[in-house]
Amino acid sequence: MPNRGGKRENAGRPRGQGKYGEPTVTMRIPQSQGATIKNFLDAYQLKRTCSDHEAVNVDEFFTPIISDQPTLLPLFSTKVAAGFPSPADDHVEKSLDVSEFLIDHAASTFFVTIKGDSMIDVGLLPGDKVVVDRSKTPGIGDIVLAVVDREFTIKILDYGANKMPRLMPANSTGAYKPIYIRPDTQFEIFGVVIGSFRRFK
Repeated sequence: MPNRGGKRENAGRPRGQGKYGEPTVTMRIPQSQGATIKNFLDAYQLKRTCSDHEAVNVDEFFTPIISDQPTLLPLFSTKVAAGFPSPADDHVEKSLDVSEFLIDHAASTFFVTIKGDSMIDVGLLPGDKVVVDRSKTPGIGDIVLAVVDREFTIKILDYGANKMPRLMPANSTGAYKPIYIRPDTQFEIFGVVIGSFRRFK
């Protein structure tokens, strides 16, 4: 009699032919976390296969580290056209704590790295760090960090003719189109951009 039961040779789907193009493993997860894991995998697959990257212009996320000892640096009241004024000129207006200047609410603030050039007309260049505050209420004309169909993007919040929200790029070349938020779009404003900074060296 032929053998019954057990694993059959060459049975099942060939390796690498699944949805993700790679071998899979079996794992046990809490029932309550099933939807979370599925959403993560859907976002992962979308990122791998999506051919339209106009919406995605953010990279790394950072949380601020606020020191108990603020770093106070001199803020000069003199407008500097070239060169650097001497502190002996007595033009120091006050001391400035950079963290205090950039951050209103530390508990709701984080930094995001800009990727791409869709926002260059408002001075956000690739590699810049933007300051995002989740406690701010977004308004029309604000630069916001939004999640559109599980992808993060930084754009200007606006309303179209039909009063539906849309996200506007800031690049006068016309290389980027507005992102229209339709009723079936998964959309959330994650925070309001309140500032940015960059290093030249």
